[in-house]
Amino acid sequence: MITIHTQFIGQPQTHTDARGTWRSAIFREAVDGPLLLEKRGLTGDQVADTQNHGSPDQAVCCHPLVHYDFWNDFYQLKGKDPLGPGSVGENWTLTNATEADVAVGDTFAIGQAVVQVSAPRYPCTKQERKLNLPNFFNEVLASQRTGFYLRVLTPGAVQAGDELRLVERPSSQFTIQLINQNTLGTPDPELVQQLLALPTLAEGWKRILEYKLRNRE
Repeated sequence: MITIHTQFIGQPQTHTDARGTWRSAIFREAVDGPLLLEKRGLTGDQVADTQNHGSPDQAVCCHPLVHYDFWNDFYQLKGKDPLGPGSVGENWTLTNATEADVAVGDTFAIGQAVVQVSAPRYPCTKQERKLNLPNFFNEVLASQRTGFYLRVLTPGAVQAGDELRLVERPSSQFTIQLINQNTLGTPDPELVQQLLALPTLAEGWKRILEYKLRNRE
């Protein structure tokens, strides 16, 4: 059973570190009660980089809870300052859902809303800057523990603890894991053509696939 472990929203804020000043909404905060999920995302949530984030295909950013155990082991953070829900700036930390478990086009009813898997989340350098973990961006690329995005088909109220109930799966083949393997790894030209033909794959991700296909070695 896939559930929302924790729900987060945030607003763009300006931050200053040793590298200078930067602006992001990645420091999201947990919300216990219900929120209205609209076509552009959760009420009260906003992105700073509207060029790369904030489209309807990126309405909800999801991250698997289990990945935090991996990173805490990898960076030996247990007993120190371990990562946990919200650390990489997601809207929903999900239980029982990894990139291998969900496929593009999977449609879920949750609370009063209906959502659909649209694409992987492309690794973001601001995650590394927020966490101050060496080489985190490249390690996400290598491990392909990216999380994924949802689009909203039917707006409605959602909250932590809600179950994502699968109502439609056009194809179990085209998982987020498979898409990551063909974008963050070496693309299979025949498979990429199949992915490009998927009506439910986000257009922005199709452009990434096309670029990878043109520039493969």
